[in-house]
Amino acid sequence: MKPTSLVKSMRLAKLVLLVGTALVLGGCTRGMSDLRDWVAQEKAKRGAPIPPLPVIKTFETFTYSDQDKRDPFSPSPDELNQNNGPRPDEGRARQPLEAYSLDSLKMVGTIGNGASMEALIKDPGGVIHRVHNNEYMGQNYGRITAISGDKVDLVELVSNGNGGWMERPASIALGAK
Repeated sequence: MKPTSLVKSMRLAKLVLLVGTALVLGGCTRGMSDLRDWVAQEKAKRGAPIPPLPVIKTFETFTYSDQDKRDPFSPSPDELNQNNGPRPDEGRARQPLEAYSLDSLKMVGTIGNGASMEALIKDPGGVIHRVHNNEYMGQNYGRITAISGDKVDLVELVSNGNGGWMERPASIALGAK
C-alpha cells in the first residue's frame, strides 16, 4: 500500500467515525417532552388514602394493696436471702491462669499419678503451667476438682442473674482447645 492511499483511508475512517458520532448524538437530542409529560401525569394521580391512626387504649393504674400475698414485681424472700448459696472467695490472691477464659486454655499432658497428679495447661502465650487440685483457673472462679490422665474437671461460679451465684461444671480435655 502506498503512503498516500494510507493517508486517504485514514481520512475516510475519521470521516466515517465523525458522521457516525453525529448521527448517534443527533438521536439523543430528540427531546424529553414525552418523559416530562409522563412524569406530570404520574404526579397528578391521587394516591391511596392513608388509614387513620389506631386509637390508643388507656389503662387504669392499679395499686397492689393485698398484704397477704407477695407483690409479683418485688424480689421473693429466696431472692433476697442470697447469702446461703456459693460465693466467690474475693479475699484470695488471683492465680495466673485466672486471667484467661477456659476456652483459650489447652491441656497438654499430666505428670505423676493418683492423688499427686498434676496437669500441664498451656496458656494463649504458649507458657505451660502445672496445676493441682483446688487451684483456680478461668475467668469464672473455676476451681479444679479432679485431674485425670485425659481431662481436668472444674467447678465454676457464675452469676445467676438475681445477685447470687451458682456452680457450673466444666472441663478441659487433653488435646482440646
